[in-house]
Amino acid sequence: MSRDLPPLSYLRAFEATARLGSMTRAAEELGRTHGAVSKQLQLLQEHLGFRVFEKAGTGIRPNRYGEALLTTVTDVLDRLERGYKNVRNLAGEPNVHVACSATFAMRWLVPRLSEFYRQHPNWRIQLTMHAHGRSVQHDGVDVRLSWDRLSFPGETVGALPLADVVFGLVSAPSYPLKAHVARRKISTRISHDATPDMWDRWQSAVGLKVASESELSFPHTHLCISAAAAGLGVALVEHRLVSEELAGGKLIAHPRTLRIANGFLAIPNPGREASPATAVFLSWLREILAEKSSTVVESR
Repeated sequence: MSRDLPPLSYLRAFEATARLGSMTRAAEELGRTHGAVSKQLQLLQEHLGFRVFEKAGTGIRPNRYGEALLTTVTDVLDRLERGYKNVRNLAGEPNVHVACSATFAMRWLVPRLSEFYRQHPNWRIQLTMHAHGRSVQHDGVDVRLSWDRLSFPGETVGALPLADVVFGLVSAPSYPLKAHVARRKISTRISHDATPDMWDRWQSAVGLKVASESELSFPHTHLCISAAAAGLGVALVEHRLVSEELAGGKLIAHPRTLRIANGFLAIPNPGREASPATAVFLSWLREILAEKSSTVVESR
């Protein structure tokens, strides 16, 4: 029995136009002309027997029938895309789609991927940068790497442990810091915009009070680290992310660190079937994290 469906090209043109609110932008995304997209939408509406768009300022938007259709089409295209990628991965080069923070990717993972590719020259690791707390359920990734247990201590559902994490204070060697047994006094503390309570969590966990006269805040951990190395203040970071600076003397680690056992996690995407390639990548990651653990300062 033949299916009562329009051509897939019509549905792709509809989804892109509805999502972008513009036939011109949809045409650019799909690599088609404006006229071709307009014709596909016209044929789709003729196939349906009613209109699915209405005017919205200088653009267009789905009407109530279009909104209902968009929900179905988006879900079907998402599932079709995931299935298509899975088949390609099974038939071709193994591919692992990994989501992680930009700081971890730039400062730790990417510089070490050459070691992975030496072992698996025909594999490909696709990276997606995610914001703090972003779910991977609908991102099309295989696994998310999460190390920030101070900011998200409860994020462990379905997670696979990879390594310990160690959080502590770092600063430029010349930066002044007055130390006492149970308190520290600094001029400026450096914080992450998205996790303003990270310092409070750390102080509570290690039993240390850090008083500061002012605070600088940045949108990325990488910028917090750069600011500390530039002598702008004291940053609270996971030591693995500053291993090179600590080894090279650009930063020094202050006493009183917090080690969280198995705090580095791999969180599989619950909407995707676990692949053998992902398991191999995570096994490699565990091994290399263990090998590099000597650069992580012990808590005390």
